[in-house]
Amino acid sequence: MSASGNDRTGRRPVLLLLSGPNLGLLGERQPEIYGTATLADHVDRADKAATRSGFELKHLQSEHEADLVAAVHNARGTVEAIVVNAGALSHSSWALHDALAAFDGIVVELHLSNPDAREPWRRQSVVAPVADGTVAGFGGLGYELAVEAAARLVNGRNSGPPGA
Repeated sequence: MSASGNDRTGRRPVLLLLSGPNLGLLGERQPEIYGTATLADHVDRADKAATRSGFELKHLQSEHEADLVAAVHNARGTVEAIVVNAGALSHSSWALHDALAAFDGIVVELHLSNPDAREPWRRQSVVAPVADGTVAGFGGLGYELAVEAAARLVNGRNSGPPGA
């Protein structure tokens, strides 16, 4: 399956966007750090980037770690890539780490702010070791960049060796 076209059934490949706890408060919560755009604004931006890249975007936001872990489990074999903004769970959820480690697609970690420029506890990510890459510090543009990165990585992986 190639993201530049549909698979044999006519469906576009799927990219899953996961949003962790407190991200539903974007636009209200600490706008000096996270900006004034809402989560819906960010998801819309990600959806447009996915469509341009030939992907279908599915999104889940949850305040509950178990919901995010279950979404990763359910993505196995059905989703080409996951972009995950796990919020504070990025720094503490070994359960999410383990679920992402068992996912055989592309994983891109996403942060609106730059964790390395913030409190010391935010500088360690338990998601990063199982992610193909991290997009951080670009605000809302990060959603577009993360989706584009995931799509390019999927396309690179699916293209195979020359002549294949």
